[in-house]
Amino acid sequence: TRRAAPGTSRRRRCGCAPGSSTTSGRCPAPWPSRRWTSPCSSPRRSSSARPGRRSRSSSTTSRTRAAAASCSGRRSRLSLARLVIKQGKSVSLPLKWFTIGQCWRYERMTRGRRREHYQWNMDIFGMPKVRAEAELIQAIVLLFERLGITSSDVGIRLSSRKVLQAVLDMYSVPQHLFTQVCVIVDKLGKLSREEIEKELISTGLSSEAVQGIIEVLSLKSLDKLEEVLGSGVEAVADLKKLFSFAEQYGYADWICFDASVVRGLAYYTGIVFEAFDREGELRAICGGGRYDRLLSTFGTEDVPACGFGFGDAVIVELLKEKGLLPDLSRQIDDIVFPLDEELEGPASSVASSLRKKGRSVDLVEDKRLKWVFKHAERINASRLILVGKSEWERGMVRVKILSTREEFEVKAGELQ
Repeated sequence: TRRAAPGTSRRRRCGCAPGSSTTSGRCPAPWPSRRWTSPCSSPRRSSSARPGRRSRSSSTTSRTRAAAASCSGRRSRLSLARLVIKQGKSVSLPLKWFTIGQCWRYERMTRGRRREHYQWNMDIFGMPKVRAEAELIQAIVLLFERLGITSSDVGIRLSSRKVLQAVLDMYSVPQHLFTQVCVIVDKLGKLSREEIEKELISTGLSSEAVQGIIEVLSLKSLDKLEEVLGSGVEAVADLKKLFSFAEQYGYADWICFDASVVRGLAYYTGIVFEAFDREGELRAICGGGRYDRLLSTFGTEDVPACGFGFGDAVIVELLKEKGLLPDLSRQIDDIVFPLDEELEGPASSVASSLRKKGRSVDLVEDKRLKWVFKHAERINASRLILVGKSEWERGMVRVKILSTREEFEVKAGELQ
């Protein structure tokens, strides 16, 4: 391993920050390096740092990981925003698009969180009303139902960023602190109340404001929220409409109000939601929300939009837990083997016929019979079909059921 020269810094092997993630192999503004790069900044470590010595403070590490947790969704959404801008007025609104992209992130792996995964994204541009969110949530519920997952297995928490904004307005908290407060309160349920209070106070909030924020964000009832904020608050009206749409779509038993849901991404502006395992064993299964002001970050006119990201890692863990994960192993049904070189043509005909009937067939040639038997056992094939000279002259083939060792002859045309 080449060591950095004294007095210089070195980049981590993959070239991106711990926790950073991207949906493409190249950064839109890549560094002058042939390594895979990330749009996230790369932390550098002095060559003087030795094993066992902490080169970064714990607060810096936690901030990096917190930002990283949402980087994958952020990158895919920014790419979509650029695409919408590029299309301009050549497409009519509303736009309803989906993608399934491969994502990478550089961070510590845990259950349901890998460094490489696939993510299903659905987004709607041009629908300012909460019916868009209702339609997206229905898509999530339909997927769960088709996978055999029920509302007793999974729930979807709903809230709105406007709830937090209304509380901050009540205590005259400056607007520039909103994003910072969102990042902190997104840790509710992960950190203790005392730790959350300490972090909020460190931003400059008063103790009264901190207590008010935590009390409101601890609410689990929309009626209670209406009592605190009033029915005229936009967040309350939006949430009541969404719950009404849920009744119409038929998935009301899947959703619940939880004021603590704010999501970590800075660009969310309204309704936010996330699906969760009701047993509490897994991290969030998917999440999303409204982001009406994302396009203006690229210097263009805003378009109302909302969407969600649904990674494959957590849902696979849930399906395993429920015994619902299908067996996707590639199993060979039949091995077809000609016993003589001149029978390779007939063997090919038998293999082709079986494949047309939906069987998975491995046509083996130029091997010894002993090797073929071992190969069949190694790949766990169901049957071995031998094409011999005497059998073929009678229009027959010999079939060996490998699990029972049973052997019999069958007419080649009747082989299923």
